[in-house]
Amino acid sequence: MKLYKTVSGIVLENDTSFFAIDESWDTLINRDDLPDYLSAHIEPAKKLTTAEALNQVSTPFLLPPIGRQEVWAAGVTYLKSRDARMEESQSSGAASLYDRVYEAERPELFFKATAARVSGPGQEVYIRVDSTWNVPEPELTLFINSKGNIQGFTCGNDMSSRSIEGENALYLPQAKIYEKSAALGPCFYVTSEPISPETVIQMIIRRNDQVVYDDFTTVSRIKRSFTELTEFLYRECDFPNGCFLMTGTCLVPSPDFTLREDDIVEISIGSIGTLINTIAINPKHK
Repeated sequence: MKLYKTVSGIVLENDTSFFAIDESWDTLINRDDLPDYLSAHIEPAKKLTTAEALNQVSTPFLLPPIGRQEVWAAGVTYLKSRDARMEESQSSGAASLYDRVYEAERPELFFKATAARVSGPGQEVYIRVDSTWNVPEPELTLFINSKGNIQGFTCGNDMSSRSIEGENALYLPQAKIYEKSAALGPCFYVTSEPISPETVIQMIIRRNDQVVYDDFTTVSRIKRSFTELTEFLYRECDFPNGCFLMTGTCLVPSPDFTLREDDIVEISIGSIGTLINTIAINPKHK
């Protein structure tokens, strides 16, 4: 099942049927029995026609599937990410940090964004003007409720400045946390079954209608389990409204690639769908 947060409310997609859900977003997604609850409430919910549903869930009317939650992220969970971080940090002498955290018992976890800094489907994400090397990072993103249970999934884009992080590992917050540096969507995917390890994650970047990057991998390439990452995150933090956790980047463009204004980034993950965002510069710098 898919939940869409729209400017008109909440739309539930189940197979080929659509329903309007009359409930608070934060209350709904934070339920412990979300798959069963949604199944039980389909019958009394207002069924939408296909035309009504498509009007609500078309890109201009979709919001990021987040309410009062924080967004956190895990780093160096894929081998490709470890190698890329080591490469970008050679000159600073910090390359070994990433190799050690990849092998360590404790994962790298960091705060990424407040809801106000998160973009949704079809919206802009920013690149930093004080960075010479900016990339998108496609990430399967978990929603974990207040009790620490994984309740749903979405696509995430963890926008990153590789030049800033590569200059000094202590600059990670500036490389990762800034206005419109994260995107979530297009929906909140709810399933009673675990995400298959063979789920494909693909990223395509377009520039002037030409594909300049296209690659894919599978969730099975991740080194750490979702429950492991969740346990460490919730070990000393409380999240009354739940939390979104980006589980790490698995695809990294080559070192000679950097994003430009007006590039279009498409991140597709299995049954969840495709998150599309346009690259922009914060208007205050223009």
